[in-house]
Amino acid sequence: MTTTANLGARALQTRWFVRAPIWIYRAGLGFLFGSRLLMLQHTGRRSGARRFVVLEVVDRPAANEYVVVSGFGTKAQWYRNIRANAKVRISTGTKRAAPAIATVMTDQEAATALEHYIRNHPKAWDTLRATIEQATGTPVHNLPMVRLRITGD
Repeated sequence: MTTTANLGARALQTRWFVRAPIWIYRAGLGFLFGSRLLMLQHTGRRSGARRFVVLEVVDRPAANEYVVVSGFGTKAQWYRNIRANAKVRISTGTKRAAPAIATVMTDQEAATALEHYIRNHPKAWDTLRATIEQATGTPVHNLPMVRLRITGD
């Protein structure tokens, strides 16, 4: 395992580090991250409270669609929340809090999106794969993916 993957895995397990980009998005500076990241606003399945997470965009199958992976699998709180309530909001680039619907992708859809990511970002893939697999102990190919479609509602 590379030093980069070791550092990345530790960073993914450090709450303040993972949550820091949320404050940047909430300050209206999300455009600094470009289109490779997005902030997902979702609703707590028990609390009903607004929750936020910043995720890497794996694919953009259409202008109003984003594909993200749940790096911590089906146990990730944001993933569990979107399964309970698919209505979300997305902030990315210059878009702020755009209404969207979250849909869990089939295994085949996820495989296709992952292949597209690997083909378009081979160096990032090597680091990302090693980092996620070290942090979670799960092969990336087994992690669930979610399609986020902006609805404009």
